Amino acid sequence: MLNIPDAPALPGMRHLHSGKVRDLYEVEAGPYAGQLLMVASDRISAFDHVLASTIPDKGEILTRMSLWWFEQLADLVPGHVLSAEVPDVVRGRAVVCERLEMYPVECVARGYLTGSGLLDYRATGEVCGVALPEGLEDGSKLPEPIFTPATKAALGDHDENVSYEAVAAQVGEEVADRLRAVTMRVYATAERIARERGIVLADTKLELGARADGTMVLADEVLTPDSSRFWPADQWQPGRAQPSYDKQIVRNWLLSPESGWDRSSDEPPPPLPAEVVERTRARYLEAYELLTGETW
Repeated sequence: MLNIPDAPALPGMRHLHSGKVRDLYEVEAGPYAGQLLMVASDRISAFDHVLASTIPDKGEILTRMSLWWFEQLADLVPGHVLSAEVPDVVRGRAVVCERLEMYPVECVARGYLTGSGLLDYRATGEVCGVALPEGLEDGSKLPEPIFTPATKAALGDHDENVSYEAVAAQVGEEVADRLRAVTMRVYATAERIARERGIVLADTKLELGARADGTMVLADEVLTPDSSRFWPADQWQPGRAQPSYDKQIVRNWLLSPESGWDRSSDEPPPPLPAEVVERTRARYLEAYELLTGETW
């Protein structure tokens, strides 16, 4: 069961929804009245639980990284950010963004095989209906990147990988084709940028929505360690789990005997040790600085 803290009250904002990491508000007055305020918290989730521990600066790291990526991708697809001028209490970790009609699809691009894709491949030889060559291992580079969409699960449930045909049946062939094309263009550009900085972008998950005129817009967060797998290129070695710039440190500790937590139980995970919190923060920061070239 998810245990999400109450979102703080913000002046001039009406709270709409809280997810594992983000809080969403409606702007009630001013030039952006009716639009949305998206706040990235320092919360961290793992195995469909929101942990009691937080990662200092995580919300600001994610927000800054997303803003940087929106700029890099502006020629490919418009982004949803309208302004970074936000209430002082959330400054640095929130943006005002367009209210869009969100597509009910998690748009995932994979260039490497791992995670749920690896599990599907081992079971069927395919990922989301895409047949792959025999003999691939954890971390293998795919012959070419593939579009592997997923359903948007209810909060606390798992997203489920689905075929392109299932997406087309839900949103129509034309929209499905555009979702796939935009996702793959974004992945190709981001993979190249990351590679130039010594990072493997193994996969990424995008959220896309539509304006009233039908324009497709990139929304939510984009290409952060929460929505993507970033691996150090000089340590990439197929056939094993890869070192990564994300919350894998947290997952590994929770699954270790040291945590004492039984994942199959209904009990929430225990608080993280200070050392795990600091190592996780350091990995997020390292990814931010390597990718953007900016110093925190």
